[in-house]
Amino acid sequence: MDLIDKFRGIHAATICPMQADHTIDEEALAAHVGEVAIVPGIRGLLINGHAGENFVLNRDEQRRVVTRVRASVPRTCWLTVGVNAESSLEAARIAADAEAAGADALLVFPPNSWALHHDLGMVLAHHEAVVRASDLPIVLYQAPVGAGNMAYGLAVIEALMALPRVAAIKEGSWEVAAFEQNWRFVKSTRPDIAVLGSSDEHLLTSYLIGSDGAQVSLAAVVPKLIVALDQAVAEQDWGKARTLHDQIYPLSIAIYRRAPGNRATARLKQCLEILGKIPSAVARPPIQPLQANECAELKRCLNDLASTAWTDNPSSLVDPER
Repeated sequence: MDLIDKFRGIHAATICPMQADHTIDEEALAAHVGEVAIVPGIRGLLINGHAGENFVLNRDEQRRVVTRVRASVPRTCWLTVGVNAESSLEAARIAADAEAAGADALLVFPPNSWALHHDLGMVLAHHEAVVRASDLPIVLYQAPVGAGNMAYGLAVIEALMALPRVAAIKEGSWEVAAFEQNWRFVKSTRPDIAVLGSSDEHLLTSYLIGSDGAQVSLAAVVPKLIVALDQAVAEQDWGKARTLHDQIYPLSIAIYRRAPGNRATARLKQCLEILGKIPSAVARPPIQPLQANECAELKRCLNDLASTAWTDNPSSLVDPER
């Protein structure tokens, strides 16, 4: 099997449950990833990503997450682990830890400081440090167009694709025109590199343009629904795909587009708590708890999905007392 095939299909970007004291709830983590990973059609997981609060986990915590997840999911579940650090030296250490703990691939995030400024030399040096630290396939991360200077231009993408073992790019531009530009560029330059849809709001549009697979956090909340969309696309049943997209869209908007946009992780956790999938929606500061009106909107969206045929229990998706 070609490496690009490892990234096909749906890869769920999972969350990291926390206890009331903001420590990792490892039992809840194991249950969460274990349940998502065995859903038919889920090909892999992305852990220690943005949804997994990698930016507030220290190195030891990130290593423990990988160890616990690897022990909790089938070995056939492709495990991509995020590497997010301001220091290239620390990124290399996190990468080596992830490989030792059982990761199958590494997703290299741009340091947050690059939103202010960076140059090609910095970008290459950071990724080269990760490449030297492990033997795993590398996934590039294309940041949203609204993330300042973090989003890479085509010249940077081209240079990064020339590095050893680059196998995929998580295309998170979160803007359709930029997605299409980057998709066409990568596929015309390096067709062996997988382009992965990453924007839950316009996943269907990404499929229409072209997408080898998807790494999305909605697949950690309503995995059967996201898998059903992927399968409809594979069958070129665009009518069914549009129906599924229309069902998914209100929840995606409530999580990702409602202001303030920095609460997506908290909203994902709230959804999972509402569904009874995790014991608590606690997120680590500075992420703030949701207001009552946000929780109510998420519950309404989940209740609306209860009538679909792709939920675990369509008649009682949400307990009205929760």
